[in-house]
Amino acid sequence: MKLAYVNCPAGVSGNMLLGALLDAGLSLAALEEGLAGLRVSGYEIVARKVHKRGISGTHVHVRTSGNEPERHLSDILEIIEGGTLPAQVKAQSQAIFTRLAQAEARVHGETIEDIHFHEVGGLDAIVDIVGSALGFSLLGIERIYSSALHLGTGTVQCAHGLLPVPAPATLELLKGVPVYGWDVEAELVTPTGAAILTTLADSYGSTPMMRVDRVGYGAGSRDLPFPNLLRLTIGTALEEADDYDEDVVILIETNIDDMNPEWYEQAMSRLFDAGALDVFLTPVQMKRNRPAVQVSVIAAPERLSHLLEVVFAETTTIGVRTHSVRRWKLRREAIIVETPYGPVAAKVARQQGKVVNVSPEHRDCQRIATERDLPLKEVYQAALAAARAEVLPERSGGE
Repeated sequence: MKLAYVNCPAGVSGNMLLGALLDAGLSLAALEEGLAGLRVSGYEIVARKVHKRGISGTHVHVRTSGNEPERHLSDILEIIEGGTLPAQVKAQSQAIFTRLAQAEARVHGETIEDIHFHEVGGLDAIVDIVGSALGFSLLGIERIYSSALHLGTGTVQCAHGLLPVPAPATLELLKGVPVYGWDVEAELVTPTGAAILTTLADSYGSTPMMRVDRVGYGAGSRDLPFPNLLRLTIGTALEEADDYDEDVVILIETNIDDMNPEWYEQAMSRLFDAGALDVFLTPVQMKRNRPAVQVSVIAAPERLSHLLEVVFAETTTIGVRTHSVRRWKLRREAIIVETPYGPVAAKVARQQGKVVNVSPEHRDCQRIATERDLPLKEVYQAALAAARAEVLPERSGGE
């Protein structure tokens, strides 16, 4: 499987993505030939090599003739649908523009049908968006990963006037995405860049496990205190890595030495209710050898703010640590098995197609044991035997 990792220390824009794709080996002629399938004219793609803080990259400018009509979402979807682009590129491009329209509609309190695309409705934005989707397709990219996004600070001049960075529509697009900001007076993440990446990227975090084949740099227009470059790494997934599901989660940690132990049960219960994937307690020794408890919470990044509220409300801590953590998980499926006591859910984990673990759902077993006044282990063993007979029929008969 061919992977792409988009590293965004200077943010992301549509032309930076296009520049990185070209810098990584995408042929400009092939890109132009593919975009001819849009059946629109009045633009020219100008790509040139530049240096940013001593590092070479490709800067792309889509030159247009100007005086374009104001477009609605339906106009752009019609342009894309009426072309001869590959089906996947059409679908991705339409999804990106629809996501943009939804963000604009939420910001302005309108429907997506009523939204007028201003900066993102011009030919340059259409070429950036469709060209990026086409570029990933032409390079054979099957899965896209991204780093956290650097936003920048300050203000930006838009059709609606002077707006804070990130622009409101950009921030809407970035819901659930890990972001950060340094004190850099610039709009680093544009609506177009945010829409492309948040539509196409599978997950966010560190570089996935792969063999690196190509590297490309897409340059922004500004000169910043650091290289204004987006780095695109293209590689092949290692066979052992492709065997697993992976994602990025947030790990919240805090050490507590002054809390009533009876309160931990309530804190854990509320954390799970707020979306925690796991909560666990670890005994630790703190300064002056005081015994304490380390509270650890694992969750999806978008649940961070909700979980912090619970941590500070339900414990005595006044500060926490957070880390982004990549998880590697066996491929899993859920099944329902019939036991002498009723149906029970079970999880089946596989590696390279081989079953390596079968686990009945504890709550189902517990419920049945309580309802029928049976030992929990008896219900669990019956469910395990039924699950193994279903997924390992050749082995269950001899055991």
